[in-house]
Amino acid sequence: MKIEQGRRVKMEYELGVEGGEVIESSASRGPIDYLHGSGEMLPGLERRIDGLEVGAAQEGVIPAAEAYGTEEALPSMTIPRSHFPSTEALEPGKLFEAKDPAGHAISFKVTEIRGDEVLVRLHHPLAGKNIRYRVKILDVSAPS
Repeated sequence: MKIEQGRRVKMEYELGVEGGEVIESSASRGPIDYLHGSGEMLPGLERRIDGLEVGAAQEGVIPAAEAYGTEEALPSMTIPRSHFPSTEALEPGKLFEAKDPAGHAISFKVTEIRGDEVLVRLHHPLAGKNIRYRVKILDVSAPS
């Protein structure tokens, strides 16, 4: 049975930054089991393994735009200067961390300062980076 939209897929995997560190791997977490096409997996990875069968192994690189996106594609927003510590020197490119209303950490980068307003872009640590992948397909089945 081939991997296609709506099939359950079980696979060993490793994802890493091209030329850099491993981000996550089944070596430490165990094989992943997911529903192909449901949005659980990076769309760029799903496209690359679509059509593979049990036993197939594949490796390659997912370009940044198809992985976690480019920095330019991330959302931006304006924050009043008064929301930053008064002692903080603001300049384009400076990274900050804060917590959203639910208490989750978010990162953002200053892109422009306009008087009392600071334009920031939300920041994902893997944005703009090509992602290296390696997979081995263990099982493909109809969803239960």
